[in-house]
Amino acid sequence: MKIAEARPVYYGNRKILVEQIKDLYDQKQEAEKNYRITNDQKYLDQAATLEISLNDTEKAFEENQKVLDSLAEQWVAACNMEASKQQGEAMEEEVENLGKIMIVFRRLAKGDIVPATDEKKLLEYDDKMYQMAKNMQRMAMQLEKERKKHKSLWEDEETEEPRDCTEVADNTEYSGELPDIEIPDVPEGSSEAAGTIDVAI
Repeated sequence: MKIAEARPVYYGNRKILVEQIKDLYDQKQEAEKNYRITNDQKYLDQAATLEISLNDTEKAFEENQKVLDSLAEQWVAACNMEASKQQGEAMEEEVENLGKIMIVFRRLAKGDIVPATDEKKLLEYDDKMYQMAKNMQRMAMQLEKERKKHKSLWEDEETEEPRDCTEVADNTEYSGELPDIEIPDVPEGSSEAAGTIDVAI
C-alpha cells in the first residue's frame, strides 16, 4: 500500500480512538461519581467495565500511533532520498555543462565556428572567457584557411522538470506490514448506566 493511501486510514483510526477514549473516560468518571453518591454496586461494576474498555482503547491508540510514526519516518526518508538524488543529478549536470563550456572555448580559440547558442552559453558562464575565446578565434582565422563547423553541444538536451519529493514520498510503497487496528467495542448500555442520577434533597 502506498504511504499516501495508508496515512488517511490510520489518521481516521486515531480520530475514532481519541473520541472513544474521551467518551469512555467521561462515562467512567460519571459512574464513579454515581457510586460515591448512591453507594450502589452497579455503578462500581460499570466503572470497572469501563476501565477495561478504556485500557483496551488506549492500547489500540498506541498501536495505531506507532504505525503513524512509522509511516511518517518512511515518508520523510523517501522525500529526503529523492531530494538527494535530484541534488546529485544537478551536480552531475553542472559538471557536464562545465565540460561543454570548455569544449566551446577550445573550439572558438582554434578558430572553429560554433553555433550561436553555444557561444551564448559560454558568454553566460563567463564573459571574460568568452571575450578571450573570440579574440583567439579572430587570430586563428587569420592564420588558417580551413575552419571546422561544429553542431551545438546542447541541441539534444531535454529539460526535464524535477519531480516533487513529496509526491514521490506519497507514492512510495510502505515497507513492512500494515496491521489492522481493531477498535474495541464500547460496552452496550454503559452510557445509560453511567448517566446522571437525580438525588432528592
